[in-house]
Amino acid sequence: MRHLLGIEGWRRDELESLLDRAKAHLPGGPDTTHLLRGKVVANLFFEDSTRTRTSFHMAAKGLGASVLNWTHTGSSVSKGETLLDTARNIEATGPVAIVMRHRSSGAPHLVAKHVKCAVINAGDGTHEHPSQALLDAFTLRQRWGSLDGRTVLIVGDVLHSRVARSNLHCLKALGAQVVMCGPPTLMPPGLEALGAEVTHNLDAVLPRADAVMCLRVQLERQEQAFLPSTREYARLFGLNAAREERMKAGAVVMHPGPVNRGVELAPAVADGARSVILEQVSNGVAVRRAILEVCTA
Repeated sequence: MRHLLGIEGWRRDELESLLDRAKAHLPGGPDTTHLLRGKVVANLFFEDSTRTRTSFHMAAKGLGASVLNWTHTGSSVSKGETLLDTARNIEATGPVAIVMRHRSSGAPHLVAKHVKCAVINAGDGTHEHPSQALLDAFTLRQRWGSLDGRTVLIVGDVLHSRVARSNLHCLKALGAQVVMCGPPTLMPPGLEALGAEVTHNLDAVLPRADAVMCLRVQLERQEQAFLPSTREYARLFGLNAAREERMKAGAVVMHPGPVNRGVELAPAVADGARSVILEQVSNGVAVRRAILEVCTA
């Protein structure tokens, strides 16, 4: 695997192989600092990020690599430098991998065609976020062992969510049933054709779920009004304490972050016993170490 550009099209055995490899990168595992010692990983982020950029940084350092952290702020992009010129100039500094986030869907795929190093998609527009889906699946496998027969409910702004798309492909391939729930204005067409069940009634489907993944309402990507208000969204689709009580025993709460507290999740739920949000963050480092290891092998 030279590049990681998306999850769509991956076979189950390929996903399980990478997730199994990630177990060796958990805390307490074997020393891996020799794997990329003396090499450079470049983080090329054209959008803001906390969790993903920090996680890839920690993953690369854990493999022994030096890390070049590039952001669009203060760069030559403001002077008119093109995406490909930026990528080629970064590649000229000698990285073995470029970890890239961009607001335009397909941008990492374009860069991958014009550079010789590995390209890892850290989120492209509303298309995919493959490493997030992998760490989410890893977190659930750590809890359950297998996803076969499990129901994962994804709630929220599916229309603008690259996380939802990657998770749909990943979770279905691993044997889970995926239910998408949200306002009709935030549900794209064609989800059923990809294998998802679609509903607009959170309260009806909530008791069936083994995991509830709440998505951030992405107001910055919405060029028109898709919601009357965030208060109305929270009333109909927010996971509050009353709804949490109706979840099945042992069901967990997930969120890719950042959380809009009081909108997608009530603070008591985000910080409660069902929440595995911080486990997702911790597991992300191990999963991204595995991704870097495989892409640079």
